[in-house]
Amino acid sequence: METSERKVGTSKRKVVLGRLASYNAPMPQKKTPAVTRKLKAPSKAKVLSKPKVAGKAKRVAKRKPVDAAAVREIFTRFQASNPEPKGELEHVNVFTLLVAVVLSAQATDSGVNKATRALFAIADTPQKMLALGEDKVRNYIKTIGLFRTKAKNVMALSQMLVDNYGGQVPHSREALETLPGVGRKTANVVLNMAFGEPTLAVDTHLFRLSNRIPLALGATPLAVELGLEKIIPAEFKHHAHHWLILHGRYICKARRPECYRCLINDLCTFPDKTIA
Repeated sequence: METSERKVGTSKRKVVLGRLASYNAPMPQKKTPAVTRKLKAPSKAKVLSKPKVAGKAKRVAKRKPVDAAAVREIFTRFQASNPEPKGELEHVNVFTLLVAVVLSAQATDSGVNKATRALFAIADTPQKMLALGEDKVRNYIKTIGLFRTKAKNVMALSQMLVDNYGGQVPHSREALETLPGVGRKTANVVLNMAFGEPTLAVDTHLFRLSNRIPLALGATPLAVELGLEKIIPAEFKHHAHHWLILHGRYICKARRPECYRCLINDLCTFPDKTIA
């Protein structure tokens, strides 16, 4: 029974991670149109058939998000507990913040910090990063997952910043998402931390937390982001992203949430709370 439950949990986690990766995927490069093949229309039986929904999924779908008063109280408590929450990625300026966030995809903040301390000490601008070269950048970040691809992206985005933006990080989501390795989540982090925009970057912790409380229910990170934007009071939006991520990382953990020390325990409607 335990093995079976572990397999189900692993499978569900893979689905969530896949959706998060899609949410933060960089804009695709234009490709030459391929020759299309004429596909057969699906049979009538297949069109009419409906996908089966597991019992647990049905129960989750029936849960209702907490009301507006509870939402305000949740963020009031977060604010009282941590008035100025900070992101945990180390950086020295907007450019190094951008690079750190790009490197953090499918990696831990602590792992990224260990790799970037020495890198940022000698390359804290796009020009210096280009002068360092891809081979040396790759050597600095080799302890991070997907380091070869990430090194290429760091070099490519540095070149684009020099060529198109005078070596400065642009202040718009649209422009940021044109940079190699930068998707919606990365753009939202930079806009929030560097430029003070009230954006919400939905990572695995925030995605889980929003569906678990629930604040905004959503099958995809984008759905959760848009749902949260509608319900979070304006005065809390700037720090909402960090409050939720930090709470999900250290309190409302994936496998065993520490509900016994959660400051919003009485407002959360998650049915499987842990008492101790």
